Amino acid sequence: MGILEKIKEIELEMGRTQKNKATEYHLGQLKAKLAKLRTELQAPSKTGGPGEGFDVQKYGDGRVALIGFPSVGKSTLLTQLTGTKSEAAAYEFTTLTCIPGVIHYNDAKIQLLDLPGIIEGAAAGKGRGRQVIACAKSSDLVLMVLDASKSTGHEAILTRELEAVGIRLNQRPPDVYLKVKKTGGIHFTATCPLESIDEKMVLRILAEYKIHNCEILLRENITVDQLIDVIEGNRRYIRCLYVYNKIDVCSMEEVATIASRPNHIPVSCYQELNLDGLMRQMWDALALCRVYTKKQGHKPDFDEPVVLTQDRGGKTMLNFCNHLHKTLSKEFKYGLVWGTSVKHYPQRVGLSHDLHDEDVVQIVKDKKAMGEDGRGRFSTQSNQPLKIADRVKKAALKT
Repeated sequence: MGILEKIKEIELEMGRTQKNKATEYHLGQLKAKLAKLRTELQAPSKTGGPGEGFDVQKYGDGRVALIGFPSVGKSTLLTQLTGTKSEAAAYEFTTLTCIPGVIHYNDAKIQLLDLPGIIEGAAAGKGRGRQVIACAKSSDLVLMVLDASKSTGHEAILTRELEAVGIRLNQRPPDVYLKVKKTGGIHFTATCPLESIDEKMVLRILAEYKIHNCEILLRENITVDQLIDVIEGNRRYIRCLYVYNKIDVCSMEEVATIASRPNHIPVSCYQELNLDGLMRQMWDALALCRVYTKKQGHKPDFDEPVVLTQDRGGKTMLNFCNHLHKTLSKEFKYGLVWGTSVKHYPQRVGLSHDLHDEDVVQIVKDKKAMGEDGRGRFSTQSNQPLKIADRVKKAALKT
């Protein structure tokens, strides 16, 4: 029996099992088995050569992926936002590969990927869905493009397909500490009341993964699915915006209903409606931090900022130094910061300081770390060893 047949069998068993107190442990074990099989399904095949993928090289300060069913307006949206020509036609599956484009917005460069349309069952490999979803895993933001004139169930179908391959939309990682050990048994600790899970359920799921020695600490109330995500350790948590295109054929009440829901944006690519609002929502979701540099005795350079993100190293001064040069953090003495991240202007900060958007930074190097003593050309320190015993003895004269 193949992996797909096993997955279908478990899904059928979960569908016909009643949900109550007596069957919750059995359902928890079935969810763990299902997650293991889906992980095996996504693993690369050992036989045959590598397949052709859609991924392209990362460029810019952020990456946004367009995901949706065929003929919902993804290619038209890419053309409107970036100016890159992507073929659009009246038939489905016009785009057969990944088309990249670049958005220049607020002194930042955002890479936008137009991916081929996916269909129901893409997580199982239908319509090359695995390659499309794998490309979306490497993005910082997902734009789920939907047709406002069609059924509202498409959003749930796409969300289910993405969750089947380990992508969690608009969620944060659960606050759970798990450390697998070699001996000592299982030490279970919870610092809060648990409502949807208990110690017995945790032990059964750990036994399903053959984990018999570990230390687990729950700092919040989680579900069985969140515990499985922690054990798997390969989940990707990505922000998602639901873009409803073709609102020019909808009524004002339907547009108002879409706009009232969180993370939902109604647009019309054909009539160019609300594209500016979409760009503002994308900018807020990416949470890019622009930091401007300043030389000593000069004005700040507001032309080309250093853009930092939380997913690409963080927004600390250390990551800012690494963006400028990889050896700058070793020669770092302190930094002078002007902006909202400090209390007074300028303020001395260290490498662990968190920067905010539109901060101005001036870096002062440590001259001793660069090999200088800071006293001009007259050295104040001798290169000779301090102890007489450490000095190198000269060779005896030849007679």
